[in-house]
Amino acid sequence: MDFVDWRKRLEKPQLDTEENRPSTYRGRRMGDYVEEMIRKAQERGDFDHLKGMGKPLQLDAHQTDDNSMAYGILKNNDYVPFEIQLQKQIDADIERAGREIRYLIAQRKHLSARKIAPFESEKRRFNAAVEKAATEYDEALRRINSKILTLNVSAPSSLHKPILKVGEMVAEFRQQCPLFER
Repeated sequence: MDFVDWRKRLEKPQLDTEENRPSTYRGRRMGDYVEEMIRKAQERGDFDHLKGMGKPLQLDAHQTDDNSMAYGILKNNDYVPFEIQLQKQIDADIERAGREIRYLIAQRKHLSARKIAPFESEKRRFNAAVEKAATEYDEALRRINSKILTLNVSAPSSLHKPILKVGEMVAEFRQQCPLFER
């Protein structure tokens, strides 16, 4: 192990070159320092392939309050409050449940409108599908009602949704899509 006399000054490297120059802004204006940092980042390619590159900036002219800038940042970064996200989930769930039901209703109309009466196997398969769909529709509507209750408790009254009438909606589905008689 080499002995180093800590009382003696060590030789300092020369700071004349660009690589050895310290990256402090002592003695310079802050704007110059920031511009230098931006220039170095551009040279490294840190700003290449940014989201929205080459597109015009979306500057809202009617900024009415102090929070408009913060809201703009949240909006541009696809942040959605919990209440709005839950409301979108509820709407998507209702659409999904309704799509399955509408498909069965259309299938019932198609089978009834054929010139040849449905075969017994088609009737059994359709009836089983209707029973299964009615059960799943009931369960899906109850889950949606649970989400609606959560929304109504956590959101302002302007965002409240009415509770779905599950029994009436399932009965309406069964009326629109009756089972085939065997």
